[in-house]
Amino acid sequence: MSSARDRVLGTATRLFYAEGIHTVGVDRVIADASVAKATFYHHFKSKEDLVLAYLATEYARQRGVLEAVPGTGLDRLASILTELADLSRGPGFRGCPFLNAAAEYPDAATPVRRLVDEYRAWYRGLMYDLLVEAGRSDPDRKADLLLLVRDGIAVAGGLGDQAAVQAGVRTALEVV
Repeated sequence: MSSARDRVLGTATRLFYAEGIHTVGVDRVIADASVAKATFYHHFKSKEDLVLAYLATEYARQRGVLEAVPGTGLDRLASILTELADLSRGPGFRGCPFLNAAAEYPDAATPVRRLVDEYRAWYRGLMYDLLVEAGRSDPDRKADLLLLVRDGIAVAGGLGDQAAVQAGVRTALEVV
């Protein structure tokens, strides 16, 4: 990637996450990234292309982080939920970039929503695999529950409700 493309994507990532995708226009990204409009459009055909690059980069980042969590089965699953809960306490935490994007793109047929769905399917699959590895019963239903718990961590954490985050993680680990 070129340094200009990196600057645009880094700037968009920061602004989209902090302020919302639809709130931030291309001109703002261009100005804050200190690139020319022609440079922006050389790397991204449209704002939607930039949004997709932002989400694809975040997907790869989260996948890398969660796949690197050590352990197996339920121990790894507990570590992942604990890591997510800890992240939700961090400064500047504003929920899940995928759930935020889904709220701004209500049409499930858009490329943005398809990428959000792909991420959520991957996360659910990771939970399913860990449940199977641990020999847990009914891994399909429990993987669905753990996806909802992940969503709840992101929403409650974004709202600053750490008591709900911690209770949700504890309850999920008791149930699965």
